[in-house]
Amino acid sequence: MRHSLTDVAQNQSDDTGTAPQALPPAKRRIDGIDAARALAVFGMFAVHLGVASFGLLPEEQGWELHSLVRGNSSALFAFLAGVSLALMTGRTQPAGGDSLRRAVIRILARAFLIGLLGFVLDAFAVPVAIILTYYAGFFVLALPLLRARAALLWAVAGTLAVVGPAVSFLLRQDLFPAGVRTGALTSFTEFFLTGYYPAITFMAFVFAGMAVGRTDLTATAVRVRMAVGGAVTAAIGYLGSWVLLNPMGGLDRLTEAHSTYLDGRPLSSVDPEIAEELRWDTIDAAHSVSGQVPTDSWWWLAVNTPHTGTTFEIFEAVGQALVVLVLCMLLAERLPRLTYPLTSVGRMPLTVYSGHILVLAVVVALNPEGSVSGPYHLELFILGSFVFASLWRWGVGRGPFELALGAFADGTVNLVESARADRAPDRGAG
Repeated sequence: MRHSLTDVAQNQSDDTGTAPQALPPAKRRIDGIDAARALAVFGMFAVHLGVASFGLLPEEQGWELHSLVRGNSSALFAFLAGVSLALMTGRTQPAGGDSLRRAVIRILARAFLIGLLGFVLDAFAVPVAIILTYYAGFFVLALPLLRARAALLWAVAGTLAVVGPAVSFLLRQDLFPAGVRTGALTSFTEFFLTGYYPAITFMAFVFAGMAVGRTDLTATAVRVRMAVGGAVTAAIGYLGSWVLLNPMGGLDRLTEAHSTYLDGRPLSSVDPEIAEELRWDTIDAAHSVSGQVPTDSWWWLAVNTPHTGTTFEIFEAVGQALVVLVLCMLLAERLPRLTYPLTSVGRMPLTVYSGHILVLAVVVALNPEGSVSGPYHLELFILGSFVFASLWRWGVGRGPFELALGAFADGTVNLVESARADRAPDRGAG
């Protein structure tokens, strides 16, 4: 499966949605968020380019890396998007009044432009599931909870993680079966339920990130709770799935439902060696899911493989995202010069993500077989991103796409505020 994205909500302390003349005192930027975002970008590179593009890793280690980042990179992107939304709207103190109104306008403006860019990139027909249009929708869905505090946001994320997979299973089983995909996103049903990045799953990541963004990320106690809570949550996701699939027999039940070889017979009716091969076929099928599990057996909800949208996958992904963010914050603070290229990439994810799609489009066009993989392609993409982002940040600052996005959002805010000011005398005269 393919995943992608860019986190367009900026991790800038002054990007709170307030008008330029009413900005609060700037808070220190948290470079660790940028470092984590860059890791998510590079995880996306690894998945898009495939194991054949790894030049420095043997094939076995390459597959291990691919398995590690597949699914987790897109989940980390969504999680960090939630963190950034919270930072844009007041950090630990949710914005209200005029500040909140301007923040909402900014978010809507960005969502519009990002969604449009997603459709444009999808038109290049690169073999990648573009996530930008999904993300635009995620930002809109997050608006009703912009004023929520961490406890409520965690409650919503947890409810989605526990209840959402079962609701999705029922709806897709009876009302909205998945159809043939002709693009990254072609319908509202795909956006909410059956697509590569369905909102019913990914909004759990977004709301979890917003909950984290509503805490004081500079406090040691908060970071310790994040690291411990993340490790425990990931362990629950892994162990819960393992118990259901192995000691409780879920894998065998799935194999019986999935295997055409058995044709309805129990797994115990075949030779043990054949039974083991059939189990591995089921495991491979679980790893090939691209968005949501099949609906032929409820036991699919017990798996925790990437892009399955199950409770266990969500728990694992959120837990890992928490741990990665804590480690990145510590690393960026203690080794700022060493992590400068990494944080530079994380400061312009929209530019780097869109740029890599455009480069892939050229590679596909020049390759008669349409392949995007080749030895050392991954290393070249990462090195190119480091060099471009570092030089651009040193010479200009924000990335080119981020500058355009910010200018569009600022212009939209000014336009709406001017319209409101023009209407103010009319309301008073009435």
